[in-house]
Amino acid sequence: MAAFEEKIQKYAELAVKVGVNIQKGQTLVIFASISAVDFVRKLSRIAYENGAGQVYIEWSDEKLQRLECELASEEALTNIPMWKIKGYEKMAGDGAAFLYVLSPYIDNMEGIDPDRINLVANAVSEASRHFMEGLISMQVAWSVVAIPTVQWAKKVFPQLESKEGIVELWESIFHATRIDCNNPVTAWKEHLDGLNEKTELLNNRSFRFLHFKGPGTNLTIELPKNHLWVNGLNRNVKGTPFICNLPTEEVYTTPLKTGVNGTVQITKPLVYDGQLIDGFTLTFEKGRIIDFSAKSGYEQLKQMISTDEGTRYIGEVALVPHHSPISISNLIYYHTLFDENAACHIAIGHAYTTGLKDGRMMTTEEREENNINSSLIHIDVMIGQEQLQVDGEREDGEIEPIFLQGNWTEYYKE
Repeated sequence: MAAFEEKIQKYAELAVKVGVNIQKGQTLVIFASISAVDFVRKLSRIAYENGAGQVYIEWSDEKLQRLECELASEEALTNIPMWKIKGYEKMAGDGAAFLYVLSPYIDNMEGIDPDRINLVANAVSEASRHFMEGLISMQVAWSVVAIPTVQWAKKVFPQLESKEGIVELWESIFHATRIDCNNPVTAWKEHLDGLNEKTELLNNRSFRFLHFKGPGTNLTIELPKNHLWVNGLNRNVKGTPFICNLPTEEVYTTPLKTGVNGTVQITKPLVYDGQLIDGFTLTFEKGRIIDFSAKSGYEQLKQMISTDEGTRYIGEVALVPHHSPISISNLIYYHTLFDENAACHIAIGHAYTTGLKDGRMMTTEEREENNINSSLIHIDVMIGQEQLQVDGEREDGEIEPIFLQGNWTEYYKE
């Protein structure tokens, strides 16, 4: 058990020292479930030991969230305390870092009216739009990590008893985040160096189109002339490096809003607002989703892509090799934080303008002028698989393979 606890300690250290990269005197805001209290205490201790000025905790409770969604009036569900949102905005403006500790309660909202679930989600998204824009434009340091819950472990490892499932899920997280390496910090440096090499190579190619082909997928995505390939390593406005997602295996960029055409088969289940959507396809014409299907969760998918006009378009395209550590594990985590790092994906909704040269401070009006999507939500859906081929097309029409059989071609492995 000593070795196991040591790994949890290293995971917490990675979140604070590498994820948000806490700085001396900086405020750290942690969003977490009450089920994560022991882990949050570790995070807080590490943050203070590494110079944090103050650690502020914003607690949540999944059971209460379900109770409220089930029984509260619609007026109460949409009454978001703006004083709290303004507080986050003030802390962000003062240079705070934000750490999200996810404790997934899979199927937490099963049986709840999807309209009520979306009512809450949309109200929260609208109220926090300005604050979230500051995060996704990477103006402040932020990161996301996850810790196991009984519900999540049972979903990933249904054949195991609860205690065994929790341990197995922890070990899977340790492997996905390189905690089981001799020196996780060194391992992460080498990994990020590799991602930086990929982004540099892609940026040198200046592709105008990406073509995705595989079982059920024939999709073309047009890229802006000023697009920029980036990865999980970012820098805030002060130049401090941080990593948004732990784990991260992707390199990504921003597509043109109206430049997506064709059909794509989604290759991994999506849990959205506590409900499972699986076996679904999306068909695009001039960027807009014009048709969709789903074997399960059809109504929730319909609700999701009807959130606003922007959820009929995409805001991100990401490349992840089939031979990534998470994909090789053959696990489906039923959570985007992990599943998106096992497969190429697109994001329905809001665009990350860090995927554009000089795009970090782009206004809503400038987004519209440059044909870049805006939305209340940003939801990654996985399209990668072993048979996937990705080709890049340059301005002169020359086509070059980027992925063959789901993995980088030799040029990108050099």
